[in-house]
Amino acid sequence: MPWLLFLLLVSSHKAFLTWFRRGRNPGDSSSLPLSSCTHLTPRPITPGQCCPQCPITRAELAGFVLLALTFCFGCIPASCTAWAHHTMDKTPSAGLNTGKKNAYMAIKVDPDEDYCTPGAFELERLFWKGCPKYTHVNEVWPNLYIGDEKTALDRYSLEKAGFTHILNAAHGQKNVDTGPEYYHDMAVEYHGVEADDLPTFKLSQFFYSASKFIDNALQDERNKVLVHCAMGRSRSATLVLAYLMIYKNMTVVDAIEQVSRHRCILPNRGFLKQLRELDIALALQRRNTKNSLPSNDDETSTMI
Repeated sequence: MPWLLFLLLVSSHKAFLTWFRRGRNPGDSSSLPLSSCTHLTPRPITPGQCCPQCPITRAELAGFVLLALTFCFGCIPASCTAWAHHTMDKTPSAGLNTGKKNAYMAIKVDPDEDYCTPGAFELERLFWKGCPKYTHVNEVWPNLYIGDEKTALDRYSLEKAGFTHILNAAHGQKNVDTGPEYYHDMAVEYHGVEADDLPTFKLSQFFYSASKFIDNALQDERNKVLVHCAMGRSRSATLVLAYLMIYKNMTVVDAIEQVSRHRCILPNRGFLKQLRELDIALALQRRNTKNSLPSNDDETSTMI
């Protein structure tokens, strides 16, 4: 196995140098502009080339792709991106495949709608637009706030601000160890989610239960809900995004833009993939509901 890795590194050396020089202007140390990292329509590829404009053979590129595709695919020159899409489009899939290969590709669930669920990298780029200055707590939706550990531990400020419900997305002794007993002398309803801020953690298992807690609380306009984790950027933000998608019929893009206008958030890539899967599932539900409704023509024929 070590020898195989060594051979891949050697074979990819020329490919890496060629790509690196093509991705930068002579005498300029800056990286490629974001505008060059776009999704292109696949074009014809001549035998032995990775794409029409790159003098790199597929054999030379193979090692580099295997070792570096995970963290630099979003910054490969646009001409090589076409080859990647050309290759991925040939992969057979049954229906809507949301596996690892397709997690980075846009998916259109409803052919009658213009909206497409973005790939994971495209979702990450939504956070590159800038965000408000970081503060401990922000209102991101009427009576719905995202905060950090400091906010959750300050019982005096919570009571003074009038919070009635607290959702701890970092519940547990190794995280933000509060719990119902911490707020026992306050008129606060507590809900804990024991989650780790890791891309491999399946936070989606709590999407519906956490969203229901938030929605039930906001049925009374006098209530105020705080959703927090340690930093108020990843776990808590992900659960709020899921709530907006499930109960407010927002797409994942709309939800991210809504929250980002009011707070600096950055869910990890694993959580973004799970939100993307939720977006696809909700889009399928909406499509199926729409298709099950009788059309105007059917109603007219019934009346006749």
